[in-house]
Amino acid sequence: MSKLDYFKAQVEATISPMYFIRMREANPEKIMLIDVRNGTPEKMGKKIVGAINIPLENIEERLSEIPRDKTIVVYCWQPWCNLGAHAAIILLENGYDVLELRGGIGAWKVMDLPLEDL
Repeated sequence: MSKLDYFKAQVEATISPMYFIRMREANPEKIMLIDVRNGTPEKMGKKIVGAINIPLENIEERLSEIPRDKTIVVYCWQPWCNLGAHAAIILLENGYDVLELRGGIGAWKVMDLPLEDL
């Protein structure tokens, strides 16, 4: 894979927090945000406003809760966490349109964007 192909694939498969906010504001009915982090509510703390929590380990058994007519955006802990990528693979293999939120909830917090209790 060339560098150009790598970066094109990366842009196609991910969405930045700011682009996600714009996308959700423009078409809230066409997007679903899923928090795929694993952990206790105490450890996880908060979630991005409007996200539903479906831990990666439960994603396959809960596919019926995920609409097929929306773009699904998944996120995990931090840029080095790959739970979101694993969830995206499962969802893509099952016919969903999926993007991974770049930087996870860690980037969201650094940017001081809205959070809510789990």
